[in-house]
Amino acid sequence: MSLAPATAVALGDRFARELPELALEWRAEEAPSPTLLALNEPLAAGLGLDPASLRTDEGVRLLVGNHLPEGARPVAQAYAGHQFGGFSPRLGDGRALLLGELTAADGTLRDLHLKGSGRTPFARGGDGLAAVGPMLREYVVSEAMHGLGIPTTRSLAVVATGRPVRRETVLPGAVLARVASSHLRVGSFQYAAAQGDADLLRRLADHAIARHHPGAADAESPYRALFEAVVAAQASLVAQWMLVGFVHGVMNTDNMTISGETIDYGPCAFLEAFDPATVFSSIDETGRYAYGNQPLVAEWNLARLAEALLPLIHDDQEQAVALAVESLGTFRPAYSEAWSHGMRAKLGLPDGLAEEVATPLIGDVVELMKADRVDHTGFFRALGRAARGDVAPARDQVLDLAGFDAWVERWRALGPDAERMDRANPVYVARNHLVEEALVAGTDGDLVPLQRLLEALSAPYDERPGLERYAEPAPEDFGHYTTYCGT
Repeated sequence: MSLAPATAVALGDRFARELPELALEWRAEEAPSPTLLALNEPLAAGLGLDPASLRTDEGVRLLVGNHLPEGARPVAQAYAGHQFGGFSPRLGDGRALLLGELTAADGTLRDLHLKGSGRTPFARGGDGLAAVGPMLREYVVSEAMHGLGIPTTRSLAVVATGRPVRRETVLPGAVLARVASSHLRVGSFQYAAAQGDADLLRRLADHAIARHHPGAADAESPYRALFEAVVAAQASLVAQWMLVGFVHGVMNTDNMTISGETIDYGPCAFLEAFDPATVFSSIDETGRYAYGNQPLVAEWNLARLAEALLPLIHDDQEQAVALAVESLGTFRPAYSEAWSHGMRAKLGLPDGLAEEVATPLIGDVVELMKADRVDHTGFFRALGRAARGDVAPARDQVLDLAGFDAWVERWRALGPDAERMDRANPVYVARNHLVEEALVAGTDGDLVPLQRLLEALSAPYDERPGLERYAEPAPEDFGHYTTYCGT
């Protein structure tokens, strides 16, 4: 595969050309002293980019939007969104830019997008900047999700700008370069619908079908098929979040993609003590986006997408609503099937096990975990050892020993597959204390903790000697973890 130097990167402008009403041409602010902090070399190579070239002065300036290939047309994208339930008809990329689209080595189209590149007209009073810590958070957590096999935007690079950013204190500034199959969101459709422009809405839907769900084009009702494809993608995605204990933290409709990729790693974190009411975000005062609420919130967000698509689903409003409600009704069974399938894998249950046996077994272990607030990641991984006969590591995590012993007896009688369990239960996730350690060090210029954490997270299902601390829960003095959106 031939890798392109920074000077030869070809950035398409398909989004800007096809949807000019959603694309505001803009340029990134000049970074005073850009310094590369992290570069995702495997991702760069997969995009057909030369990592060595990206490390040059010219390459680093590309990664902050200050050196643009000929023909590049960076834009800030317009979108709307429900934020904590309240509708904002005009949000958009207030501190972000779509530099353009890359054709990856596999022939697929990928957005190259900046975050923290300066104010745009969508900034709504913000400074348009980002600090090193939150940008490193997105880098490490998005790569953790990729390692787990969960659909996600990915981080290509974090570059320190040399510009201070004022938050509670003055912090070093940074720009994140990230890659996605696109940045189309539920909020993109809400924006188009709010304009009352039927042609724009139709062109946006056609763009989404061509980019993400081409099978919908051949359906009897293409726009209803598009909606159902997004429902299916999001049902699968959120089930995967739940299975690994991931808490997104800010599931606004502008943070739900049409592609079914996880996007925007602001106040996100991973469960330790299992509790469906867990909230990590500093701004989620009501628990709207708590871990256990995520499937319901996803369904609510999809209902908002359905509302935006109604004019395309059917000319008659009543019939459009009836069809949309019917299609939305596929979310719960799709989510339940995906989650149940995942739980069967996590418990190593044999294929074909009757539902009346599997369902209570799964339900009982979840209740046991909830009652005793066991470590989510550690407990499931320890059950793999229990399947091999060593019950103590899992048993030591619970308080209700009699309840656990009775459950284990029922479970082991089914002959759980320990190897299947190891493929479904990670040893390493982006544990909150380790992420925080890496971010604090990285903000101070020490990137070694970040690099070591990324090494562990690159192969999360493979237990490796020397990485024991990355599998351990937070020390008791770490306390309750609170995350912030990074703006």
